[in-house]
Amino acid sequence: MPEWLIMALVMAGTCAVVITGAVLNARRLGDEDDPDETPDVLDYMIMMIGVVYAIVLGLAIAGVWEARSAAQDGVRTEAQALHEVAERASVYPGPVRDRIREDVDAYVRHVVHTEFKVMIDKGELTDRGGELLKTLRHDVTFATPHSDLQSQAYQPMVDQVAAVDDARNARQQSAGPTMPHLVWFGLVLGAALVVGLVFTLQIRRSPRELMLAVMFTALIVFLLFLVWDFDAPFGRSVGDSTTAFTDLFPSARGGS
Repeated sequence: MPEWLIMALVMAGTCAVVITGAVLNARRLGDEDDPDETPDVLDYMIMMIGVVYAIVLGLAIAGVWEARSAAQDGVRTEAQALHEVAERASVYPGPVRDRIREDVDAYVRHVVHTEFKVMIDKGELTDRGGELLKTLRHDVTFATPHSDLQSQAYQPMVDQVAAVDDARNARQQSAGPTMPHLVWFGLVLGAALVVGLVFTLQIRRSPRELMLAVMFTALIVFLLFLVWDFDAPFGRSVGDSTTAFTDLFPSARGGS
């Protein structure tokens, strides 16, 4: 199911619950109840709770966004390092060059078509990916240079393979959700509390008040959905994070 559809359904359902609750609450209170009787101190308490929750929600969004940006930067570093290895291998003889490029292509295809899916679903990398990287490291390390040009390309290639390994380890550490379950519990509980304050203020059934209640609820749901979406550093689908690989290796866009 598309993410936008999930957000729309959750938003519509939550707003419907708020509207129903507001209407039923207004019927229960009756026309004789005066909203002006709400104590002034309650307004200040509600304002304080709303401000505190807004700060916490803002910090949560900033935290998951920063984690996602760092994870995406690591993916771009890994893809660029592999691209450099494939390009620098052009100075070697045909058999050596082709073997290194085949190793790079095999690793990229596995990462794009298999490893990212496993990483998103289970939060871990595959053993096969590590074996393919080990093969690439072996072939690059033992590609003995026989000319000055090959000697100049050799050490940078070894360094780029090390950069791939480092970026892969960082990708493993970044796999999985960023937000702890306790923080999620606080965000959801705080959202319910803040939305529930609408009833504390004795909202009526007038179109203006109901519209404001719906807009406020929709905003809270949208921000929580934003945190949930960003809480996956590599996205919710494979195509969200493999662009860095497929842009540099167009052949990886096909089947594995």
